[in-house]
Order: sequence, then structure tokens, then C-alpha cells
Amino acid sequence: MENRYIGLKNMAQLGCCLLLILISTRVTLAHNGASALVYPLRNIKIDGDLSDWTGVKRRILALAQSDIKPQNAEDFSGYFMIGYNLGEKTLYVAIEITDSDYVVDTTRQVGWNTQDGVQVCLDVRHLVEGSGVTAYSYSETRKYIDTNKWDTATKQIVWDKADIKMVRKGNKRTYEYKIYLGDALQPGRSMGFDMLVFDKDADGFGWNAWGDGEGKYQNSHALGDIVFMKENEKEGTLTGQMKIVNTHKIKVPARLRFTATASPQTWIVTSVDSLGNYSTQLPGGSYTVALSEKYIPEEAHVYTLSMPSQPNVKVKPSGLVKIPAFSATVTEAPDLVPDKGVLPTFDNQSARTIDNFIETYQQYYKIPGVSLALIKDGKVIYHKVYGVKNSMTQAPLNDSTLFEAASITKPVFAYAVQRLAERGLIDLDKPLYQYLPFKDIEYDDRYKLITARHVITHRTGFPNWRDGKLVINFTPGTQFGYSGEGFQYLQMVVKSITGKSTIQMLTEEVLDPLDMHHTFFARNDRLMKLVSTGHFNNIPSSDDPTEAPGMAFSMHTEALEFTHFMLQLLNQKGLSPATYANMLSERSPYPPKDGEEKPKYKVYMGESLEVRESPFGQVFGHGGNNGDFRCQFEVYKDARMGYVIFTNSSTAYPLIEKMRSVLVEGITRKF
Repeated sequence: MENRYIGLKNMAQLGCCLLLILISTRVTLAHNGASALVYPLRNIKIDGDLSDWTGVKRRILALAQSDIKPQNAEDFSGYFMIGYNLGEKTLYVAIEITDSDYVVDTTRQVGWNTQDGVQVCLDVRHLVEGSGVTAYSYSETRKYIDTNKWDTATKQIVWDKADIKMVRKGNKRTYEYKIYLGDALQPGRSMGFDMLVFDKDADGFGWNAWGDGEGKYQNSHALGDIVFMKENEKEGTLTGQMKIVNTHKIKVPARLRFTATASPQTWIVTSVDSLGNYSTQLPGGSYTVALSEKYIPEEAHVYTLSMPSQPNVKVKPSGLVKIPAFSATVTEAPDLVPDKGVLPTFDNQSARTIDNFIETYQQYYKIPGVSLALIKDGKVIYHKVYGVKNSMTQAPLNDSTLFEAASITKPVFAYAVQRLAERGLIDLDKPLYQYLPFKDIEYDDRYKLITARHVITHRTGFPNWRDGKLVINFTPGTQFGYSGEGFQYLQMVVKSITGKSTIQMLTEEVLDPLDMHHTFFARNDRLMKLVSTGHFNNIPSSDDPTEAPGMAFSMHTEALEFTHFMLQLLNQKGLSPATYANMLSERSPYPPKDGEEKPKYKVYMGESLEVRESPFGQVFGHGGNNGDFRCQFEVYKDARMGYVIFTNSSTAYPLIEKMRSVLVEGITRKF
């Protein structure tokens, strides 16, 4: 799992979030509610023999998070034990797995998901707002550490500070971890902790966990909580009931945070069940009680959970404390979309409406940073940035901060290719192999049908991104199939034809003519000084801009500068009227998806642009999704207005999806 996001992003495998395809989104933001008290251990040997773990509580690994589920206990089951040694400043973890089908990958392509293995995840700083995770992944032929470079506590983590042993006997195998934590290990302190056990079988690849939540290797909100107990210290048990007043009758994941009043760094989160009951164990002491999360995103809605202030509770060692029942109320948070869009009649109040909408949705979905620019009557009328570059450093955004534009790169590259075509340097309808053969797919003769026009209209037959071997899914030119692979092939062809680097070509065809000198397509010193950090569930990503340009995904820019390109298209400059007519004509109708409501107005792919009809006339644009960055632009051609929004967050889709309603089409418009 450690390289899933890095690998996908560098290959842009998260590709494009097409503008008008509504995606069901559930945002995982809160801690997962699992918690454990951890006691001192002595004389533990890291040898795979768990006989020296006497008296330590076993905790079941029973949460099957993947689509592949264990068929029975023999197919897969397991438990873990955990403890610490204060003198050594080390954490100990023991895991025993029963698995009827043990798989080892001895190939050179070994990855996190190609064999059986385990992953132990730690958040040593354990900040309420989120902090960096260190993930120790281990399998028989591969071991790997994931760390978050923005968290100082994870920067010095190396395998030299961890000892791991695996022993297999029949259908059982044991793992023992010994991890040096240094001064972060203190009795009375809490820490984020969780694990995954990877199970590779003939029926697929699955994983089981201790607690809920996705992306544990980098998302501290998806971890459980552990508290280091003192020698011979007795825990107390705390129980209670939270009656949820919920007129919406929707299940929301209510969780409570208990924080030690004497040590705010010590806290755990516990889940409230469907009947409102909760129970947890804590060291003796006084604790505050509060909701873990105020805003709870669920699909297309956001719910606000509120409760009255509660008195501190005092937990007695070896005692039972029952908190008096109290009520919490679930209400739907307002979506703030006006009846009519504010852009056609933009004024100072419109600006306040937009600012309030964006800033509120940043709170709803924990979106660190946003860059926005608006066009009206064919000119830029508003530009603003909101929030921070990095949720950990809290460095504020400014007008020069750059964002990954993801798949918005595609129409910019396609515009440059069409300029080359108008000068006769490339024929959009000539098979690309005649310019440059493609060895990755030459085993399939159908690739000889692929043209540049197929690429920019997404009719190549290639998948979005290959999963191993590159394939062709349908005869090129016969249907729509969104593909970044096609753009990568076209990039190689253009480089061969022009004899110029991709960046030189883009500079000559796009950046210099449009005065876009603040836009970059690959890593350089200036970009690294200005770039925002991407975020997964409000945790900064460790990914850096790519070393080489990728015409499907690698552009970095910001909203105000990108309006130069939008206005170029709106004013139909730089290309002939015939080319613009082709760009906005229907080239690839979108095939309907199962269960998807048919759009009220026509939506289709033009040449590198998604086009739709609306009550305001023809609209064109494109979206982008590199995982930790999401963005979108739309231009209302006939109404001569538009917008572009860039964000540095994986959770920003609900904000982006509603921007057209806030700005132009209003709450009553449905497409």
C-alpha cells in the first residue's frame, strides 16, 4: 500500500475527474474509534515465537476492508498483541495469522499487493488535527517504510530502528515487530496505531485491519489510539449513552473524544454504536468529553452533530464510571447554493456569497487550500485564494502559490498539438505509428489505427492507465474510452516530429504567446518554492512534482494565470475558426452508466474539451484529479463567462461539483 498514491499520481492513474460525471463521495476524516491500553513488557525476543508473550491481551483482526473477504477462519484469521519496554524505548507488536494459502512473490515486480504481508502504522505525535504516519510494511521478499516528510517526527525513521521477524509453520505464521520510538514513548501518553494484514490468494488480494479507515499508511485519521500505561497501573472503565436526535433517520458515525485534563496530548476516540451506547477503558484521571467531529460528510450531504457541554468525568482505577445519558442532535448542514447563480449579476455581495460558500465547504470537508478566478463579459472580474499550502506547517496560500492541474494538462497540450497541425507539422488523422512506432503495444496490430484525433477525443482503445501490460480494449475510433495512456503516446510522437523537448514546444506554442510564465510542467527550483502541498484527508502528501513532463497530468499553475488560456479559447484566438468548430463539436458521446439518470442537456467530448449544452448556451471545460489535488474549469461560451478552481485536497469534489450552481446555474438547475 505504501506506494499506491505515489505511483498512481506519478503515472496520473487517478487520471481525470470528468466534469459532469457525478461521483458518489464519502469522506473519511475522523479517527476510527478503536483504542487499546498498552502495558510494559520484559524479556521479549524477536524470534517469531510468541510463547514469551504470556498474559498479554489478544486483539482480533476482524475488519475485512477489501472486496475480497475471508471465506472462513481457515482461509484467513488473526490477532495481534502489543506492549512496550520503557528502558529500551521500544514498542513491541506480535501478530499471528492463520492462512490456508500462503503466497510469496519472488519476481522483480514484487509490490505491496503481490504477496502476503503485514503493515504496522504509527502516528507518534498524535495531534488532534492530524500528523504524519510511519508505516512499516513487511513481506517475505520486500520491506518498506512510508513516512510523511512534513512531520518532523517521521523524518529520521529508518529500518535500522526496527527489528522484524517472521516464522511460518503449516498454515500459521507469526510476525514480531520491535520499533524504537525514543522519547516519544512515555507512560501516560497516547499515540496513533493500526495495522493491516495483506492476504494474497487465488481469488484475489484482500486485507484485514484492527480499526476502520482507509489509507492508513499516510492518514492518521484512519488509525486507532493506544495509551501507554505505567507499571502495574490499573485502568478504569467508562460507559454511557448518547441519545441521538436524528430527524433525517440516517446513520452517522458518532464518536467521542476523551482528553486527559492534566495532559491534553493524551486522548482517545471511542465509537458510539447504533443504539447510542459507548464504552472504553482509560487510565485513572480526569477527562473532558467532546465530539470527535462536528461535520460528518455522507455521500451528497453534510450533517452537523452537536451536543451540550459535558462536565469532566473522573475515571477511577479498577472502577466503573457511568456517565449520565445525554442527547446529541443531527442536523443537515446548509449547502449554501443560491436559487440563482451570482456570476451573471456579480457585485460585492456576490463576492461575499462566494467567499462564504468556499470557506464553509473548506470546514465541511477539511479542504486546506483553494484558488479561484472568475470571468464575466470576457474578462477576469474576481480572483482569490483561501486557506493554507500545507495543513501541517500552516503556511498560507498567496497569489503565487501553484497547484497541480492534473488532467487539465490535457486540453493545454492538445491546443499546442492543434497549432502544430495547422502548420502542417502533424496530421491529426494520420496513424501515429507512421510517425513513431510504439513498442509497448506493437503486438496488437490495431494500434496502427490510432491517430492524434483519436487521442484528443479519447477513442484510442487504451485504458486510462495500464495495469502492467498495455492493452487495447476496443478497436480504435469506434467508441469513447477516457485514456491518459493515449496522451503519453502522442507526447512521444510530438517530441519525435518537432525534435524539441516537450517543455520547449509548450513554451513556444502556449506559455510565451499567452504570457503564462508562472506555469510549469515538470519539477524545477522555482516550482518547488511556489508549489502547494497536496492532501489526502487533510494530511499533507509526501509526493513531489514529477521530474519529467506528462501531458496527461503534470501541469502546475494557479487560477488567475490559467484564465489566460480560458480567455484564449473563449475569444477563439491562436487557432482557426474551423479548428475551434472541431474542438467544440461532438466527437465522442458519453455512454450512459448503469443506473445513471440521463442528463437533461447534451454532454459529450469534443477535441480535448468536455462540452455540454445548458440554459446559458454551450459550455466547455475539463476537470482534474491527481488524488491529492482536484480542480475544474468551465467556460460559458455564449454567455462569455466562466470560472476555474484549484484545490490541494482529495476531499474537494463536493465543493467543486457545486461551483457551477453557486456561480451560474443556481440550486434549481439540474442536469
